[in-house]
Amino acid sequence: MACRVLLAATVPWPSVARYAGGFAAAGCEVDALSPAKAPITASRYLKRHHRYRPLSALLSWRAAIAASAPDLIVACDDRAVTQMLRLYAQAKKESPLAALIERSLGTPESCRRIMARTACMRIARSIGIRVPDTYAIVDEAGLDAALAAIGYPAVLKADGTWGGDGVRVVKSRDDALAAFRKLSKRPSRLRSLARALKRRDAHHLLTAIVPPTPAVSIQRFIEGTPANSAFAAWQGEVVGSIYYDVLVADGAIGPPNVIRRIDDPEIDRATRLAAKHFGLSGIHGMDFIRDRDGQAHLIEINPRATQGGTLAFGPGHDLPAALAACVSPTTTMRAAIANDVVAIFPREWQRDPASPYLKTGHHDVPWDDPAVFRASLGLST
Repeated sequence: MACRVLLAATVPWPSVARYAGGFAAAGCEVDALSPAKAPITASRYLKRHHRYRPLSALLSWRAAIAASAPDLIVACDDRAVTQMLRLYAQAKKESPLAALIERSLGTPESCRRIMARTACMRIARSIGIRVPDTYAIVDEAGLDAALAAIGYPAVLKADGTWGGDGVRVVKSRDDALAAFRKLSKRPSRLRSLARALKRRDAHHLLTAIVPPTPAVSIQRFIEGTPANSAFAAWQGEVVGSIYYDVLVADGAIGPPNVIRRIDDPEIDRATRLAAKHFGLSGIHGMDFIRDRDGQAHLIEINPRATQGGTLAFGPGHDLPAALAACVSPTTTMRAAIANDVVAIFPREWQRDPASPYLKTGHHDVPWDDPAVFRASLGLST
């Protein structure tokens, strides 16, 4: 029987639809749990869509899992991972639901540690991965002590954020103090209500009811350029990987617009060490900064599928096919992208329609999924 995959997303990212194509090409049946108007809902590769409702999130999950009966769940954003962990905490030990989440994520407790940025970096360093100094900050005295140790510039981060949101690069104490106060402050109920209306995102209503208190960390700034690892793992072993340098990003700390696939022994070693130590299964990502000497410094681990994992570079480098093969022996894969330089659609085209990378690199347009093409541009289907 074909492997049944449930893609789970709480935000309408186009990359989720690209994973649908990858898993379908591997011979899988693909369902999705997502917001109603997400691009994934338009994909021709989708067997069934299950609507995600923020105000009854876990009920949405339970209904989707019951209807889909998946062999694997692939979480496509951090909030989705958090909700999977909540489901796991509520499940009975050795129940089918607990087994499904363990099969999909690996060791759930390890995923919790990964999502706590300071603890994650401490563990990564202890197993031999190069990481910048990282400290948890709970008050202004702790901020001053950390700044005295690492100097400027420095990077402040709030746990539970992604895509560059909740990250501030600071160059002075005044900058650092302002950033810390903003990142650590519980959002006001009025502000959350305004965001819910403006962004049409009911998650902000939940924030208005129970405002969170974010954990904040500070990290030594590494001068250099971004690099990434996207990988599929099974019970702690890497079964597929894509390593790449970021040539163009969406802003200073945003997601990649243009990437170049690379072979990098240091990133490969770090990826395998992390997968093994945390006992990971599923599709995950790791963010690095490559310094002026070419050395890669790990700055973050993402225990969920990332944009780079949607690409196909042949055997061992097609993550949906590699992961599906761990569940079903009768898998296939997509044709490999022939160019190591890839312009991510639609971001690079939106950034600069005359970008040379659109001509010299592979432009990752979903020509095989026309409705997703239109949905990714915000056009009606």
